Amino acid sequence: MISIFNLSLQINGFPIKGAIADFEKIQAIPEVDFENYVIQKRKDIVAFHLQNNKSYLEFVGNPEFENWEDLPIMTKKDFQKPLTERLSKGCTLKNVYINKTSGSSGDPFVFAKDRYCHALTWATIFNRFSWFGIDFNSSLQARFYGIPLDFIGNTKERIKDFLSHRYRFPIFDLSDAFLETVLVKFQNKKFYYINGYTSSIVLFAKFLQKKNIVLTSICPNLKCCVVTSEILFEEDKILMEKQFGVPIINEYGASELDLIAFQNTNNEWQVNSETLFIEILDEENNVLPNGKEGRIVITSLYNKAHPFIRYAIGDIGILDEKSTFKKPILKKLIGRTNDIALLPSGKKAPGLTFYYVTKSIIEDDGNVKEFVIKQIKIDTFEVEYVSELELTTVQIQNIEKAITTYLESGLNFTFIRKEKLERSRSGKLKQFVSLVK
Repeated sequence: MISIFNLSLQINGFPIKGAIADFEKIQAIPEVDFENYVIQKRKDIVAFHLQNNKSYLEFVGNPEFENWEDLPIMTKKDFQKPLTERLSKGCTLKNVYINKTSGSSGDPFVFAKDRYCHALTWATIFNRFSWFGIDFNSSLQARFYGIPLDFIGNTKERIKDFLSHRYRFPIFDLSDAFLETVLVKFQNKKFYYINGYTSSIVLFAKFLQKKNIVLTSICPNLKCCVVTSEILFEEDKILMEKQFGVPIINEYGASELDLIAFQNTNNEWQVNSETLFIEILDEENNVLPNGKEGRIVITSLYNKAHPFIRYAIGDIGILDEKSTFKKPILKKLIGRTNDIALLPSGKKAPGLTFYYVTKSIIEDDGNVKEFVIKQIKIDTFEVEYVSELELTTVQIQNIEKAITTYLESGLNFTFIRKEKLERSRSGKLKQFVSLVK
């Protein structure tokens, strides 16, 4: 018997039953044959779009290609034109799945997937979540996400929540008073897992820490917690594991692509090789060997409605040396390419370096709930933070000393205490922002 969530996908034109069967066939391909599978699918998707997508043909400039490495790199800026101009032959706004990116990279855009590709996306998600016993049709989810505030958008999301067996906690107000209501829901509902933005779930863990509550003591049905969309720091993972009493699972995905990587039961960040092809490139677009840090570039092997071929998603990462074609492992996700701080000395540093160094000091006493860092000028930074008490002079001096040690001296910091931090419309919290062009 088909279940309600799968049925809703089928009714809306997404062939989920066939996609799941095909996904299982892909997984059954032996390791020795998997490289040939990937290479063939790469050729197929490029050939399809060169023949059926005018926009991609113009972008490549040559209908004949021989070497994969010669294909140009796509970026979000290449999609800053109407979707109708980017769709493949035979695709219309009425026969494809349409969505838009959150805009956290600064270049939001509307994208499309053909219905089979979107069904494959769900087949991937079902598979990965099943590693931890999660069934979208029966496992009740506590969802920490944003939600549209307009009536139509809000209603659509609530219907999706019902069909997906999830209860949503909007994350635009994360005050202690609101988190008290969240706690009551955990007492009264049999949540199987938590899913949502990392920073919001970390705040809930800190709230529980302050109340000296382990979540499984009041919600014994809880089995795991899946965090996504924002960097997961090791200290936060340890805190959440302690306060929730369940494993913390790290997810990395992109709405325009698919689920990119998902922590497996061996604590490895396993990359989706079934429907995506991942490369790590240097600044000159050369492919780097496993173990080297570079730009993450992704090809969607099945999206025929819209090309995502050698698409630089905007993130920096490292593939583990032990990665294979069938089982790539994401060793580290470092941050976004547009989160780079340019310093007075000419040095470039990942913005999250500032955040990480500051975090190691600013949260020691449990006073600070969350914070963000903004680079205002090349030598000037603002730290906005939410806390019960002002930061002390000693704390500020320690932060400035640590940043001098890890980065360079002569940087100016202003610390601004706020009631709450500004989140994006989707509810994400951007930990570092550079306003320096």
